Parts: sequence; structure tokens; C-alpha cells
Amino acid sequence: MQIGRSPALRAVIDITIAVSLTAVAVSFARQYHPEGWPRFGARAVALTGVANLPLALRRRAPWTALLCCAAGLTAYTAAGYQPSVSVWGTVLAFFSLVTLRPPGTSAAAAVPALAAVEFSVVRARAVSFPVATAETLLVVGLAWVIGHTVRQSQERAVRLAELTRRLQVEQAARARHAVTEERMRIARELHDVVAHHLSVLSVQGSLARYVFDSDPPTARAALDTVTSTASQTLEEMRGLLRILRVSRQDGQGPGGPDGAASPGLAQLPALAERMGIAGLTVQIRAGGPARPLPPGADLCAYRIVQEALTNVLKHAGRARVSISLDHSAESLTITVRDDGGEPGTAPEPVPGGGHGLIGMRERVTVYGGTFRAGPIEPAGYEVRFSLPNPRALPSPHDDRDISAAPGEA
Repeated sequence: MQIGRSPALRAVIDITIAVSLTAVAVSFARQYHPEGWPRFGARAVALTGVANLPLALRRRAPWTALLCCAAGLTAYTAAGYQPSVSVWGTVLAFFSLVTLRPPGTSAAAAVPALAAVEFSVVRARAVSFPVATAETLLVVGLAWVIGHTVRQSQERAVRLAELTRRLQVEQAARARHAVTEERMRIARELHDVVAHHLSVLSVQGSLARYVFDSDPPTARAALDTVTSTASQTLEEMRGLLRILRVSRQDGQGPGGPDGAASPGLAQLPALAERMGIAGLTVQIRAGGPARPLPPGADLCAYRIVQEALTNVLKHAGRARVSISLDHSAESLTITVRDDGGEPGTAPEPVPGGGHGLIGMRERVTVYGGTFRAGPIEPAGYEVRFSLPNPRALPSPHDDRDISAAPGEA
């Protein structure tokens, strides 16, 4: 079980360790050669290589590496050569096997490791047999404990990575579901708007036909209304079909209309008043010559402001909120900004949810606008979006300041 490195890099690391440990063992044996031990010649060098070079296979074939290192160390010791650091090749091979195999297998691997190390320490004649046995048990036991700990850490890392992947998949699925639900909600609202327009077309068309001969001016006005309403209806129908097409591509079908009334920006003062009763201090400012939005876009703007105020109420408690409506020839830009609320007034977090911003962005996207939301300095949060203005006649509009404080209804 290995994570975080490519197989090629791991192989290079293992080969480097094997070659380096072999070089260190040979260099130590040549420099440390007590009297009474055979000359450290080519055979000793070869046996040192057998006791250390198999470490290059310690991750690809851990059992092979351990058995070869133990056999090489035993052969080196049986040949009567001086004590060397080659014992660490067997210990490292055992450690690697413990990190890669379950505890039952690693317990069986302790047998050749203990035998080879014990034989080497006893033949060194540096300490008594009991002390040599204690040293062997201590070294091999520490290798097992550390290797087992590393294995558990790797297993936890793998499980954590899998849980993280599943969480990301689940979050993506929830986000897609939230977007689809918001599209269906918008579609239902647009359905009501279109149905209203069609009713107007029917009534005005019938009126024009009824007074066509007796009252031409009234008939002409009715036909003008039919023309403008039909244009708006076509725009709303395009948006509705665009939503349904995208939703059908996502594997979802449209929902039915909910029959709710369709509010708009004209109802913002009433919304601010209700939020004032709930604890917010809401101030609305509008500037520039107002250009009426189509009912669908008007409803879209209202819903976003409503959701933004609801978020302030949920996350900031008693806060001051400013709503700015900036009209221009090209677009309507609305900014909802709060001051972060009074300390200690924010309610407890409610589990679930978290898709309000997704819904806002989806609504703005339907009408070709732009959306941005995020915290502001020194405190608070801002939601800012723009909706393009349709072709409409400008009407004079003066700046206004409408406020609603808590309890002022």
C-alpha cells in the first residue's frame, strides 16, 4: 500500500537505498577490521551485497527481499567475517514487509529476521548470549511496531482519500440537484407569467374586436397593448424554453405551476417592512431613470433580493441592510449589502441548505446577467447582480429613500 509517489520514483528510491547501504557496509568493514577476523576480500564484498542489495525489491517483492537479505547476512556471518552494519539490511527489509502486509503475515516474517539478526549478533562475540538475544528482540520488535504504525497510517490515509472523493461526488450531485430544482422553480414562475400575458392578449384582442367600429381609439389602444404584451410574452417564452431544454438535458422534467402570485421590485418596500419586523433594518435606494423590466426579469430580481435578505436574517441576525437599485440605459444593477449584524444576535446555524447562492446565480444566468457575492471589509456580506434592460420607454424617476426599522410596520 503506497500513496503519494509514482512506481518509478519508488523504484529509484529503493535502488538508491540498497546501493547506499551496501556501500556504507563495505566502507565500514574495510575501515574497521579487528585482529583475528579473516581478510575482508572480494567474497566478503559479494556476501555484503547479497545482504543489502535485495532491498531494491523491498516494496515490489517484500518477501523475496527479506529472505535474500537474511540469507546473505547468515552466509556472511557463517563465513566468519567480522561484524558489520549489514544487519540493518535485514531489519529494513522486515520493516518494509510489515508496512505492506497484514499483521499475520508480518508475524511469520519475524522468524527469519530474528534468526538472522540473532545469529549475527551472537557470532560477533561482543556481548553475552542473553544480552545478544535482548538486543535482537528490541531491534526487530521496534521495526515491527514502527512498521505496523506506518501501515495503519497509510490505511487511514487511503480511507480518508476515498471518503473525500465520495464527499466531492455527493456535493457535486447536491449542487446539480439544487440547480435543477431552481430551474424548475423559475420555470413554474415563468409559466404563470406567460399565462398572465396570454390572458391579457385574449382580453385585449376581444376588446379591440368588440369596439373596432364603434370606438377606433379604444381599439387602437387595445391593439397596442396586444403588440407590446406579445413581445414580452415571446421573451418570456424563450427563457422558459431555454430552462426546460437545459433541464431536460440534465435528465429532469418540468414541474407544474404552483399557482403563486408573481411579485416584483415594486413590492420591495413591503418586503423591507416584513424584514424590519423580523429584526433587520432595511434601506432601499434607487437612482437613475427607471426602465420597467419584463415580468419574468422583475420576478427574478425580486426573488434574489428576497433570498439575500433571508440569508442576512439567518446568518447575521439583527443587521443593517442597504439595497441599491442603479438604473442605466443598458442594465439594472442591484446591490444588497449588510454590516455583519450585532454581536450575539446571529441565530444558531441550521443544518442542511447551502444552495441559496446557486439559485441566485442560476436565475441571473437565465436572463443573461452577471452575479457576484462575497464578504466585504470590515464586516458584512454583499450580493451584487445586473440584469440587462429590454427595449422599453424610459419613465421619469426620482431618487427615493425608503427605510424600515425593526418593529416599524
